[in-house]
Amino acid sequence: MRLGVLEDDPAFRSELDTIMASAGHACHSFPTSRALTTALRQESFDLLLLDWNLPDFSGLQLLSWARVNLDPCPPVIMVTCRIDNADIVAALEAGADDYVVKPVDPSVLAARVGALLRRTYPVAVPVSGKEELWGAVFDHSALTVRISGDEVTLTTKEFGLALALFRNMHRAMSRTHLLEAVWGRNPDLPTRTLDVHVSRLRARLSLRPERGYRLMPVHSFGYRLEAMDMASVENVA
Repeated sequence: MRLGVLEDDPAFRSELDTIMASAGHACHSFPTSRALTTALRQESFDLLLLDWNLPDFSGLQLLSWARVNLDPCPPVIMVTCRIDNADIVAALEAGADDYVVKPVDPSVLAARVGALLRRTYPVAVPVSGKEELWGAVFDHSALTVRISGDEVTLTTKEFGLALALFRNMHRAMSRTHLLEAVWGRNPDLPTRTLDVHVSRLRARLSLRPERGYRLMPVHSFGYRLEAMDMASVENVA
């Protein structure tokens, strides 16, 4: 998963990067609230780890901003040295999903992050290797998608892109987020690679409103896949 980390202490920021990387997550770290706020306007993250005390404005203030301005707001864990019950209550009431006090136990933090991600993005691939999402059946071994009665064989990258979009239905995914999900972190690719794959996927899976889906660009951000209300589509038609 793709994590956004707000931490102004370089040593602890590096420690968090190591802990999360060991747990299989891609960590993007920011030393100030303003830097993370700027990133959140341009990027999407699966989860945020927020310190409280920052040199510009607090992690609690950033949390309040995120709850108002991000749709949806990713889950948030406060990671801070503040131990007063009043602070814990304030963070949880402001919308934090969990609260971890420094110094952290790496295994405990990794477990809390993993548990929150599983609750937020439940994905269970059956032993058969097939996964059903929003009316589409993904066969992981054959790289096929059965959708609207048709079975389509995809390339590895097309399959990964389709899976990322269907698993995040109705959620705007940034271009970098999608690139990392399919091609890995910091891929050395032409800028049009993602657009070409999205266009090809839209055509191959017939992701059109009359077929029940709409794959649309989000200006200056990325893409969003939506499952259509077919009754509304029929009324419009």
